[in-house]
Amino acid sequence: MESKRQQKFAGVIQQDLAAIFQREGMNYLPNALITITKVRVTPDLAIARVFLSFFNTPNAQLGLQTIKSHGNEIRYKLGARIKDQVRVIPQLEFFIDDTSEYVERMDKIFDKISKEDRQPETE
Repeated sequence: MESKRQQKFAGVIQQDLAAIFQREGMNYLPNALITITKVRVTPDLAIARVFLSFFNTPNAQLGLQTIKSHGNEIRYKLGARIKDQVRVIPQLEFFIDDTSEYVERMDKIFDKISKEDRQPETE
């Protein structure tokens, strides 16, 4: 369970990273849209786990590797934005958020179930 402090700090990081990716995301992945879906922060606020979703990218895993390779640069830009609000700039760990793929897969399963003929109940 995250504390209020962790949630608030995660929200600040999410907003500032979103602004960074919106302005400079094209430098990392041209013609791709990178969305920060969720940020989780450790209790000591030293590590931020950032969940990303990629749109208009043929290979999300390759996109994640590209973002990870620019991790120090992204952390530096984040630090420039939040330096007055925190003592330590957290280490950033990037992950793929596969929630949308999971939802699509579940929708297909539910559609398949709803299209199947219903068996009459026997009593």
